[in-house]
Amino acid sequence: MSGEIIGLHHWFDSPPGRYLLAWEQERHDELVADIFGYHALQLGMPGLQGLRANRMPHRWLALDSAQSLLPGSEAPALLADAVALPFAEASLDLVVMPHTLELSADPHAALREVHRVLVPEGRVVVSGLNPWSLWGLRQRRARLYQRLGAGGRLYLPEVGEFIAPGRLRDWLRLLGFELETMSFGCYRPAVASERWLQRYGWMDAPGARWWPILGAGYVVVAVKRVQGMRLLEPSWRKAPQAAGAQVQVARRVPPEPQ
Repeated sequence: MSGEIIGLHHWFDSPPGRYLLAWEQERHDELVADIFGYHALQLGMPGLQGLRANRMPHRWLALDSAQSLLPGSEAPALLADAVALPFAEASLDLVVMPHTLELSADPHAALREVHRVLVPEGRVVVSGLNPWSLWGLRQRRARLYQRLGAGGRLYLPEVGEFIAPGRLRDWLRLLGFELETMSFGCYRPAVASERWLQRYGWMDAPGARWWPILGAGYVVVAVKRVQGMRLLEPSWRKAPQAAGAQVQVARRVPPEPQ
C-alpha cells in the first residue's frame, strides 16, 4: 500500500497532477470552511491540506503507515488504517478522504468505518479520479494496449481501483449517508506537458457548464443521517411569548350524575 501512495504522491508532482491538486485544494477550502463542530480528521494524502480552511479546534491527519510520509509533507498526528479507526463511535464531526478509497483494499469497509465514527449530521468529504473522464478513457485505452502486448503508457498513477461517482453515490446511500454536493473539475485533455495544459485552459469554463460529469476529478460531500434524530434548535431561535398571552389548557369534564 505504501508503494501505491508514493506513486500517487509522485504523480501529483507532475503537470497534470499539480493541475488536479490545485483544483482539489480550492474545492476543499470552499467546502469545509463552514462545517462546524469540534473534531475533524483527514485520512491520507498529506500533500493536500484538506482541513486548513476548517475552524474546528481539533484537527488531525492520519496515515496508514510511517512510509506514507514523504519529505516535506505534513507530519501525521497518528497512524491508522481507514478500515479500523482508533476513535469511538459517533465521535467525529468531519472526515476528509482525499483519494483514500482508491488506495484502500476495501473501500466499502472504509466508508462503513467512517459512518461509525461520525456523529449524526456529521459530514464526510471524498475526492477521487473520475474513470469516465477524458483522463480515465486514456487510462483504460493504455491498459487495453498493455494487455494486448502493444505497449501503452499509463497517464494516471497505477494505484487501486478508480471509483465512478455514481457508484460512490450508491455506496453512500446504502450506508445511510445523504448526498449534499458533488463537484467536478479539470476538463483539459489528457496531455502531459505544462505547456499544453496551459493552452487548453479555456476548456475548464465550458466543460463545467456543458459536460460537468466528465471532469477528471470529483469531490463529494455527504451527511450522516440517522432516522428518528432531530437537532434541537438553540433557545434564542424560538420566538418569545408575549406577556399575558392566553394559553389553552385541556380540562377534563366530569361525567354527569346518573
